[in-house]
Amino acid sequence: MGCAGRRPATTTNPPVIVPQPAPQPPAPSIAQPPATTTPSAPGIYVEEGIASWYGVPFHGRRAANGEIFDMNTLVAAHRTLPFGSILRVTNLNNDRQVEVRVIDRGPFVKDRVLDVARAAAIALDMMGSGTAPVRIELLTGPSPAVGDFTVQVGSFSNRVNAESLRERLIPNYQPIFVQSYDAANGRYYRVLVGRVPNSDVAQQLSMQLRNEEGLKTFVMRLDLTTGLDDK
Repeated sequence: MGCAGRRPATTTNPPVIVPQPAPQPPAPSIAQPPATTTPSAPGIYVEEGIASWYGVPFHGRRAANGEIFDMNTLVAAHRTLPFGSILRVTNLNNDRQVEVRVIDRGPFVKDRVLDVARAAAIALDMMGSGTAPVRIELLTGPSPAVGDFTVQVGSFSNRVNAESLRERLIPNYQPIFVQSYDAANGRYYRVLVGRVPNSDVAQQLSMQLRNEEGLKTFVMRLDLTTGLDDK
């Protein structure tokens, strides 16, 4: 969910994907554990930028993964990391750390990379400032490189406006989705352009839409949740 109205940030650094060594074949005499869909992944994904926090009025509303957001738990919103990812967040101003679980999408404010719930903001000692420079490290969770990505080009409280933007863009860009979600002040509708297999291609599409259509764009993971309509 978006975080409009908070103070803008100043800088952000792109995420760093650290190459991992090829796995070595196991010795034949040693039994191997079963495969898991949430392997430990320290060092695979590292990102630095500005984090903000959210609480009321989002408290008690449904998060993007379907669960109810509780501002007193250690959860967070990220635009592209898979739901269920466990992140270590370090406040670069004071070296305080906290681990959070991704359940939501956001922040949709320029240069911010993460929204943490109020409880995590307290742990990071960033309540007073509202924002802080942070380092994000993926500890466990699904691979950040696997999945579909899209570009948000608009968000509207009136579905008619979302449909109007889709009709304007659909001759040149397909597919285009309209996704409904709970915002701070009610039901909103975001317009999503494209369905591509990696974030690099999505970044290229984002720049094209920004330059050719004059749109404010955000790359995000395309979650196949309720409220997604591409008719």
